[in-house]
Amino acid sequence: MGISSEMRDSWAKRRESLLIASAFEEDRIRKSRECTQEGVRAGTKAAAVACVASAIPTLVAVRTIPWAKANLNYTAQALIISAASIAAYFITADKTILECARRNTHYDKSA
Repeated sequence: MGISSEMRDSWAKRRESLLIASAFEEDRIRKSRECTQEGVRAGTKAAAVACVASAIPTLVAVRTIPWAKANLNYTAQALIISAASIAAYFITADKTILECARRNTHYDKSA
């Protein structure tokens, strides 16, 4: 039912290109990976901060404000907290990756 070893080997060989990447292309690929990793790290940190920053007021409000106590169940509380965390992650990761890409862009300065 699975993929035969012959087919698997042919696909593996197909991925290996006859072209060899230049040092410049390898450097660009490496910098791209570093930018992505930097964005993930920054996004994770921002998401953790946003999680705490949104969880504390949400949980305090649910226990003290009568309207929130009556209308915000556990699912609503989780959605409020996770929405803030997700937004912080993606916004920060995007900004960090774009900033890193700008930093690594080489413009022709002679023009």
